[in-house]
Amino acid sequence: MEENRYLTFALGKGRLAKKTLALFEKIGITCEEMKDTDTRKLIFVNEEEKMRFFLAKGPDVPTYVEYGAADIGIVGEDTILEEKRKIFEVLDLGFGKCRMCVCGPQKAVGLLQKREWMRVASKYPNIAKDYFYNKRHQTVEIIKLNGSIELAPIVGLSEVIVDIVETGSTLRENGLEVLEEVCPLSARMVVNPVSMKMENERITRLIALLKQELSKDSTV
Repeated sequence: MEENRYLTFALGKGRLAKKTLALFEKIGITCEEMKDTDTRKLIFVNEEEKMRFFLAKGPDVPTYVEYGAADIGIVGEDTILEEKRKIFEVLDLGFGKCRMCVCGPQKAVGLLQKREWMRVASKYPNIAKDYFYNKRHQTVEIIKLNGSIELAPIVGLSEVIVDIVETGSTLRENGLEVLEEVCPLSARMVVNPVSMKMENERITRLIALLKQELSKDSTV
């Protein structure tokens, strides 16, 4: 690839981006422009390393990477599983840890145990469908929602929900609990397949540096 080509990163907005940039700083990659909280810029550049960064909503990150608008993306595993894009998942960054779970009131346990038909509300219909149909072999109706998923079983829209659980405090406050774990989640690095071939040396070196830094953190 030409020497002056920028390696472009799509970072999930919010805590994920902050933690990613903090990790990158540990391996000597900085982007001072991104520290300006008042900036209206959309693209941030590290000229020395020939790297560009931009922020995107989590669900959009895999799309930018699949279509080559970004070479590399940093996004939660939940988004990768839900979006099902043609990208390479190359590294577990170890932060942003949580779980995808089936949650509901205690009375829903029997429906799960007997694999009875029920309604499942989720922001993640693909993950929910894969879990119930391919892993539990249970027929359910998936209802897609965008916010306050915990409300669904309380008002009778669904028997259970599939959602991300961090502390579980919101569930407990609303009379719900974790009934089954679908999968553990954390932040991941994903790469465009063409970029992996064309920029293999740079990307492989970056992954190696990150792995080395992450191994330090795990031994502390």
